[in-house]
Amino acid sequence: MDITHPSGVGSHTDQDPTPRTRPDILAPAGGRESFLAALAAGADAIYCGLKHYSARMEADNFSISELADLCALARSRDCKTYLAFNTLVKPGELPPAARLLDRIVSHVQPQGIIFQDLAVLSLTRSIGFRGELHLSTLANGVTLRGLDHFRSMGISRLVLPRELSIDEIRLLDQRCPVGLDLEVFVHGALCYAVSGRCYWSSFLGGKSGLRGRCVQPCRRIYEAAPGTKRFFSCLDFSLDVLTKTLLDLGHIRAWKIEGRKKGPHYVFNTVKAYQLLRDHHQDPRLRKDGLELLSHCLGRKTTHSIFLPQRPFNPVDTSVDSGSGLFVGKVSVSKNRKVSLSPRQDLLPGDVLRIGYQDLPGHFISRITNYSPKGRKLPLPGKKKDVAPGTPVFLIDRREQEFQQLLTSLEKELTTQSSSGPVSSGFVPSLPSAVQPLKKRLHLHVTNQLPQGKIPGTKALWLSPSLLKKVSKTLYAKTWFFLPPVIWPNQEDTWAELIAGLVKSGGSNFVLNAPCQKALFPDRARLNLWAGPFCNIANPLAAAELKAMGFSGAVVSPELEGRDILSLPKNSPLPLGIVISGFWPLCVSRTLNQELQPGQVLKSPKGEHLFIRKKGANTLLYPNWELDLSPKLQDLDQAGYRLFIHLHEHRPKEAPAPKRTSTFNWDLKLH
Repeated sequence: MDITHPSGVGSHTDQDPTPRTRPDILAPAGGRESFLAALAAGADAIYCGLKHYSARMEADNFSISELADLCALARSRDCKTYLAFNTLVKPGELPPAARLLDRIVSHVQPQGIIFQDLAVLSLTRSIGFRGELHLSTLANGVTLRGLDHFRSMGISRLVLPRELSIDEIRLLDQRCPVGLDLEVFVHGALCYAVSGRCYWSSFLGGKSGLRGRCVQPCRRIYEAAPGTKRFFSCLDFSLDVLTKTLLDLGHIRAWKIEGRKKGPHYVFNTVKAYQLLRDHHQDPRLRKDGLELLSHCLGRKTTHSIFLPQRPFNPVDTSVDSGSGLFVGKVSVSKNRKVSLSPRQDLLPGDVLRIGYQDLPGHFISRITNYSPKGRKLPLPGKKKDVAPGTPVFLIDRREQEFQQLLTSLEKELTTQSSSGPVSSGFVPSLPSAVQPLKKRLHLHVTNQLPQGKIPGTKALWLSPSLLKKVSKTLYAKTWFFLPPVIWPNQEDTWAELIAGLVKSGGSNFVLNAPCQKALFPDRARLNLWAGPFCNIANPLAAAELKAMGFSGAVVSPELEGRDILSLPKNSPLPLGIVISGFWPLCVSRTLNQELQPGQVLKSPKGEHLFIRKKGANTLLYPNWELDLSPKLQDLDQAGYRLFIHLHEHRPKEAPAPKRTSTFNWDLKLH
């Protein structure tokens, strides 16, 4: 089948049989060729990032001048461009981030900006950006009652997480106000963790997933009772023919393809495939063509995950290979260390192979220069020191002749775009004035159950319907209640009813773990609402946005490095708190591998022990050692912190006694 124009349809020039209200096919672009591949495929919109402040910093990404030319080319082809500026912004990064945004708006002129940090919302207002503002899935804005508030904040689109069912997406569509769009993922890699609720990479080495530096520890091999497996490595997500269930949802304006670290072959084929599945879903022949294109995308095996609630699939399956790319054979290693491959299919000039798994030593990339037929021994140049016989080889990118001709043509067209060069910016953001800190220290000891006997400090509980039945109403006013890291749409009504009853009975102190959770509380109630540690607050402008929303205080992101934590109160308009001790989770997930059980202990390739806890609808994975910033208490107090949170969690009996505690990234540079 000709992948350039499958069955002769799918390009922008074809007659469109569907109404113009159809959702856009939103393509990823992590580099120049992938951007051109999206244009060649006829994508309606492209999202991409710069070399800074992008949640895919491991992609090639773009300079401002390069992206300006590419965006101009996209505009000439009626294709929108959205810029991902979706990382946490540290306090000292606000001035350079503001200047970069100012240059982007004036020189690149994207149609929209994707963000997770509330500071970016503030900065875009200040520089006068009039385009679309998309709240990233990393912000975890999955809410029914908060949708109106998003619109009032000036947000144009909410990017939904991949962990939702079609029923939950329908609920959000029904509650969505006029002027707010929804965007759903239809294809691409799945994270084991909930979007915006993963600290795994950061906790184990300072490379933050919230800042685009994730080293994917979830893809690694772990040891547990069932054996040694990739217990957390998810299959790829693919809605394929199920996308037809989204077509009658009026607020869904974009079908998003994940993959800013993928090559142009993947981008081209997925865009073409979903064009067919959107525009010709009733035609069996063209629908089959779309599915065939998806089968050639060089990703992992795919799953619908929990999209269909009546037929959910666990996205982790250790019985299949979770390596990305198309498996094409295993290497042979001669006595003199010459590495070769007898491929299971023909290999074309320009094909890119990955030898081995990305998380294991010895893997390397090799590009094919000449045609190599199926079965013929092919020498593999490249790094060979650690390559073992039988190492799998994956095809991860390819350039068919027709496809390469399209890219070459677009490259020539791109040279006609005249960039005036990046403009400078002298924009200086205005920072808020600092508020007076609380007069006294307040230590909150957070537990999952009612503490026995006296505890130091103030009682605090992870709120749950079952636990609340055991709490005496006389304790409501004195107890601080912590909401879960994620409240899913199908449970929101239950939580709203629970909170309303608690407030009516005297509960007034709450720690919310997503800003949108504020919509669960009665508007006129006089409450002490704090933004919790899962809100990922990292700078004073984000704190100012929380203050405008009606929050009383904020707990800073515990993954910040020490100097940033100590500098934050200087310009914070809200009183600040911090998690100072206890078990901080590596990640929050909605699923659990069926081979594992809550309470189970696992061991990483580096000998690190982890354990699992189930809390309501969420599964939390913890390190076996605790966070402990108590030696920094005096420094924190002098900086202006007064609210100190101690998280109490029982370590499983099977877990070995830890030999250390952690200061998280206090002494590191957070990447």
